[in-house]
Amino acid sequence: MSDAIDPPDATIEIDGERLSLAVRRHPRARRYALRIDPADGRVVLTLPPRGSLAGGLRFARRHAVWARRRLAQVPPRIEFEAGTRLVVLGVAVVVVHDQNHRGPAALEPDALRVGGRAEFLARRVRDGLKAEARRVLAARASERAAALGRTLASVAIGDPRSRWGSCAPNGALRFSWRLVLAPPPVLDYVVAHEVAHLLEANHGPGFWRVVDRLTPHRREAQAWLRRHGAALLRMG
Repeated sequence: MSDAIDPPDATIEIDGERLSLAVRRHPRARRYALRIDPADGRVVLTLPPRGSLAGGLRFARRHAVWARRRLAQVPPRIEFEAGTRLVVLGVAVVVVHDQNHRGPAALEPDALRVGGRAEFLARRVRDGLKAEARRVLAARASERAAALGRTLASVAIGDPRSRWGSCAPNGALRFSWRLVLAPPPVLDYVVAHEVAHLLEANHGPGFWRVVDRLTPHRREAQAWLRRHGAALLRMG
């Protein structure tokens, strides 16, 4: 787990342009590192335990061209607002703000209908997508676990930035709610991946054989996530 340091932000100047950095110190880092946070589109500078901020900034300057090139590749952010077009569980819908609508967001054949005040629309869209994710992922995970003769401790929904799902040693699964915005075969693969950990804790050959027993979509889904995963993190 990385920790913010003081100062948590820094800037460097390259060819007259300023590049903003989020600075983090990681207890297991062995060297300075730069990465792009796909969720907020920022450059993150990681310092090892004994590294200095000055040393990290020198490292960042040496790799500023790489950072700027990667920033240019960050997908645009898609805000959740009236008229936003989404694909939910493989079905194209448009966000409709209906002030007469009561209750939680409703997923209809061609719309995601949201009520309430306009300033809360984005949050209500997220809440509706999270509820749909919880419903679908819990059902799919239970089905896959039953196929292996296993039961689940729990299924939870979160918004992690570095993984699409996780399986705790006690059988508790956790998934990104954003999977409902991915093609259904991708969601199916991620569920199979985490459920397979109920039998195989590592990622050895036996693990992948279990995954392939549970889903035929592994390679296509992995390729899709490599190409489009960052775009999911820029939605909402």
